[in-house]
Amino acid sequence: MAVNDVGAAARSASALIAARLDRLPVARWHWRRTLLVGLAAFFDLYEVFMSGVLGGVLGEEWHLGKYVKATLIAAPFLGMIFGAIFLGIASDRYGRRRMFMINLGTYSVLSVLAAFSPNIGVLIAIRLLCGVFMGAELILIDTYLSEYMPKLRRGRMIAVAYTIGFFGTPVVALLGGVLVARSHFLWEGWRWLLLCGGLGAMAVFIVRRGLPESARWLAERGRVEEADRIVTDIERVVEAERGPLPAPEPPAPVTVWRVSLADMFRPPYRRRTVMLWVFQLLQTVGQYGFSSLVPIVLLDKGYDIVDSLGYTAMTFIGAPVGAAIAIPLVERYERKHLIIASGLITAGAGLLFGTATSPVLIVATGLVITMSNNVLSGAYHIYHTELFPTQVRSSAIGMAYALSRLSAAALPFAGVALLDAFGSIGVFIGSATLLVLMCVNVGVLGPRSNGRSLEAITGETAEAGTGEPASSAVRADATNA
Repeated sequence: MAVNDVGAAARSASALIAARLDRLPVARWHWRRTLLVGLAAFFDLYEVFMSGVLGGVLGEEWHLGKYVKATLIAAPFLGMIFGAIFLGIASDRYGRRRMFMINLGTYSVLSVLAAFSPNIGVLIAIRLLCGVFMGAELILIDTYLSEYMPKLRRGRMIAVAYTIGFFGTPVVALLGGVLVARSHFLWEGWRWLLLCGGLGAMAVFIVRRGLPESARWLAERGRVEEADRIVTDIERVVEAERGPLPAPEPPAPVTVWRVSLADMFRPPYRRRTVMLWVFQLLQTVGQYGFSSLVPIVLLDKGYDIVDSLGYTAMTFIGAPVGAAIAIPLVERYERKHLIIASGLITAGAGLLFGTATSPVLIVATGLVITMSNNVLSGAYHIYHTELFPTQVRSSAIGMAYALSRLSAAALPFAGVALLDAFGSIGVFIGSATLLVLMCVNVGVLGPRSNGRSLEAITGETAEAGTGEPASSAVRADATNA
């Protein structure tokens, strides 16, 4: 493969940018960016979990058939397939910040328009478009924070962002329980649910304009002077708060010069690509399958819509709790091990939920599921950004993430079919089986990643030490520059 046209000097400068960022102590600058990005995650997750609420509410209000209801739930996930792939690729080409603004701004307008939908066909179409522009949002959150946060606190800061984000889960369920039971100001409650999401996202769009572009991305694109100015400004702010900064570690020799998407299917990245694709196909069973189907499952158990949304809200309170539990764990334990442990807990609790008949057991097992789901989520949103080089990070994880949207879109239809054929226990037996397979996949194929620079984990520097020898296709000696 040809040597990167920015040359050896630029690649060395890029490695120095990364070393300067990794040695910074966490300061208010880092916390402010984490808060802004976490607020965007709030509305992404609000959007995702609103699907199940809308399916339960409008199924009764508009007398929808089961498969029309499933289509309404699946529509945003179908849109996310395209958004995750194409907007993820656009992020690697045009920049993280630019796509951040396009995604959130367009979504906020579409969500407001969805509130005025005159019929189910228009609502489904707009919800599909909302999904397109939210499809890359979590990918960008993961990528952006991973590229700015110091290596020893990267996992903790991303977990904090998702703790903020997962408050969207109980909020949408609580708002659903309050708003959908009756009209407000001569407008159906579900319309207010959509309007709240759109206007809130618009407010975050406005305050997010001050985010800088990713310095790592700028350096990889040969725009080293811009990256240097941004990092110098950050260093000045952090030093004013935390005192003199330690010298950056000498950058390790750069061994990867240019990586294309095709290299994701060659050693040393092929094993990681296979692992992540299989993982993303299966993880949605626990993560979104439960949240999207729980109102429908509770209705099938005989609860009315108000009780169903009330129980849903109580179980969804476990989402930010689980995300908060992940904060101290993601640096203390290997990310892959947390994914496996939380996946197995979700599978076991799901089986209990499927057989539960008493409200107490329904809420208790639902809380365990949502908490373990969000420990898993906190771990994997960190983990997948650590597996691929900066040049293709958003593209590689976006393509894998699209598979999770594909399986999430299929889940409502599969869930309805299993519910009809085997009842709620059939839904959760199938889910538990797939989650166990997910855990085996990560255990066998996933590399370790805690406490190391992104460049070391991805094999871009000589200190990689991953046990995965790089192929000559993606490595070149510095003397060839």
